[in-house]
Amino acid sequence: MFLSTFEKQLDAKRRIVVPQDYRAALSGPVDGVFLFPSIRSDCLEGGGQALFDRYGAVADELEFGDELRDSIERNVFGEMQRLSFDTAGRITLPESLCEQYGLTDWVAVVGLRDRFEIWERDAYRAQRAADRERARAGLAEMRAQQRQARIGGAA
Repeated sequence: MFLSTFEKQLDAKRRIVVPQDYRAALSGPVDGVFLFPSIRSDCLEGGGQALFDRYGAVADELEFGDELRDSIERNVFGEMQRLSFDTAGRITLPESLCEQYGLTDWVAVVGLRDRFEIWERDAYRAQRAADRERARAGLAEMRAQQRQARIGGAA
């Protein structure tokens, strides 16, 4: 599992050290990570074979030739980079992906259980604040609906 958030500084070659816990979670047939532009957020998304397989399964739910399937496959697999770890546990972020998301200095590496994201640090800080408010409001609404269902079910 990928947990926690780490702030890391890119070096001059666009390398970052992947947290040791993340490297341990990635142990398997691929010595590295799959990395691609996130579909949902303005960041990079990464993970191991399980994430690769998950996106494949999502695409496979759609008929061959379906426009949505094509869009998912182009945006995930067509943009995906397989990055290997060097001896220090670093990956080198592709220049084109760094330019796309303004990754020039400090980045936030955010664990999301079966995947992680790499954000420009200040962009992530703004996203984190918006996410906190959305989570608070959404959780309160969900709890109110659950209470209402219990009350309505008891009547």
